[in-house]
Amino acid sequence: MPRKSKSDLIKVPPTYWEDLKKMDMNRVCECSLAISHDSGGLRILFLNNDVHVDVENRCLWRIYPDRREKIDHSLLELVVLVYLLNVTHDLVSREMISVSDLKDAHFFQGPHTLKTGPILKQYGRDLVGFKKAAESLDGEFLDLADAAYKFSPLPKIPLYYLLWEGDDEFDPHLSILFDRSIERHLSADAIWGLVNLVSNELLMAGQPR
Repeated sequence: MPRKSKSDLIKVPPTYWEDLKKMDMNRVCECSLAISHDSGGLRILFLNNDVHVDVENRCLWRIYPDRREKIDHSLLELVVLVYLLNVTHDLVSREMISVSDLKDAHFFQGPHTLKTGPILKQYGRDLVGFKKAAESLDGEFLDLADAAYKFSPLPKIPLYYLLWEGDDEFDPHLSILFDRSIERHLSADAIWGLVNLVSNELLMAGQPR
């Protein structure tokens, strides 16, 4: 589950919760592939975490078999809400595209450049470590690059991480790809935030417990 970081300094607009509460939950579930929660609100998967979106109390909970734990992570909260508020009936296209192929590609520059540096620093010369971390997050192995995985941070939002290992001659390289449909469900800033969440989870998965 995501841990708070320096990038998690945002505030979730209260109107997001208010707008979600006004929506038809059956329709939200149908579009987002979430399911209704027994105590109200929605139940949705973030990677391999079972999350309760508690609309009444305006918060997220991590669901365990025998308990639940409140999630204090505003970036995750924001991304989940943006997804639920904007997700459409459109299905995953299964066409991988790069950040430069997005309609809002200009957004991903300067401070919003996708942050691949920390992943490369930790795993650029450690394919075994990258594979273990990816698989611990239920990443689906892909026969691409030197090591590649498909992640499912949200039901209709796959992300693809393709890693080329560095050696004495070449620096390591990482490409993060998207499904063609992603902009039908998420705004550019939410896409950027989602990549940060997944990358942070990969980094944490490789840390000693």
